[in-house]
Amino acid sequence: MKALLIYSGGLDSTTLLYEYMDSIALAVTFDYGSKHNAREIACAVRNCKRLGIKHLVIPLGFIGQYFKSDLLISGGEIPDGSYADENMKSTVVPFRNGIMLAVAAGLAESFGLDAIMLANHGGDHAIYPDCRPEFIDAFAAAVKAGTYNGVQVISPYCNITKRDIALRGKEIGVDFSLTYSCYKGEKMHCGKCGTCVERKEALEGFDPTDYLA
Repeated sequence: MKALLIYSGGLDSTTLLYEYMDSIALAVTFDYGSKHNAREIACAVRNCKRLGIKHLVIPLGFIGQYFKSDLLISGGEIPDGSYADENMKSTVVPFRNGIMLAVAAGLAESFGLDAIMLANHGGDHAIYPDCRPEFIDAFAAAVKAGTYNGVQVISPYCNITKRDIALRGKEIGVDFSLTYSCYKGEKMHCGKCGTCVERKEALEGFDPTDYLA
């Protein structure tokens, strides 16, 4: 398998990068105007350089310009709390994964790659519709039908938890200090937003992160 990885630079996709490094021919990070894009991209660049994996940063500025989400620089304040809280829905970027997968499908075919990998997981299902298994399965069918070489969409973590991913990363030696998660995008993880709360729970017992709270 020669795969393209949709790679944010966060905990989940970095674990996927290391676990499948021998199959990943290209990692792609999308700069779509989120508050934490710049810090994630810096981590993505560093990890790809460390592993010798070709890396592209693709601008999707129209998302930050026209879409509505508090995750975006153009949006409101990032709420504190867990993903189970209703207010976390304000951080959803509408159809983000659909857009990224569509671009990735064109890139995969252009580079002669036969698979796209992404690191969505079970904890995302509550508030992110485009992370759910039924969405991934439907989009995978569309990508396979719409590419001459029948590109596959592979989501190895779709039905496991972030804790499962973190434990897998620990086992294979991922340096989690070279990942970034906080939705607020500051130098130090806030420790209170949904993704920081989830990161703390996932890395409990071996967390190298400094949190403000």
